[in-house]
Amino acid sequence: MAQITLTQEEAAVLRKALSTYISDLRMEIVDTDSWNFRQNLKHEEVLLKKLVEQLDAELAAPGVAL
Repeated sequence: MAQITLTQEEAAVLRKALSTYISDLRMEIVDTDSWNFRQNLKHEEVLLKKLVEQLDAELAAPGVAL
């Protein structure tokens, strides 16, 4: 398993960037004509949402090193 260490500030910026990308990705999913490509984008969205949830949990835990 890959692991990276982030400061609170880095984690917050990464979370914001991922959230913005996920929002843009949703629009891309809607506009995509190819069923296969759409499924790949949906899978990517699920993975990114899991990452955001992990970041949220880490950011909510006071005193925990990222």
